[in-house]
Amino acid sequence: MDISDVARRSGLPASTLRFYEEKGLIASLGRPGERRRFAPHILDQLALIALGQSAGFTLEEIRAMFAPNGKPNIDRSMLAAKADELDATIRRLRAMSKGLRHAAACPAPSHAECPTFQRLLGAAVPGPRKRGQTTRVGRVEK
Repeated sequence: MDISDVARRSGLPASTLRFYEEKGLIASLGRPGERRRFAPHILDQLALIALGQSAGFTLEEIRAMFAPNGKPNIDRSMLAAKADELDATIRRLRAMSKGLRHAAACPAPSHAECPTFQRLLGAAVPGPRKRGQTTRVGRVEK
């Protein structure tokens, strides 16, 4: 397939395909004339690249998922580590969502008086907070 066929079938612009080739994620079979040509398995490679990006892998990590012949060669421990990372992110986001939903419907007169909202603020601040430290909304931790 030439680059325009791959672009049409993958939904990616030719510039992205050239970028992926430059980064070593994919390889063309050569350029007879001025058009890059790719093997049919390129679409599988592009699907794996898209999946890897959706999962949060860097392009360098994704490049390492391919053997020199372009076939997948994925380190299973790397997949497990990324799955653990995603699970932790999901837990954090679920807690954040729950806190925001509570804050949106909280019966407290103000968010500064809502303990749940204060815990949400505390979770958003990096590092440990000490008793007596003022929050962003002016409340003192006890």
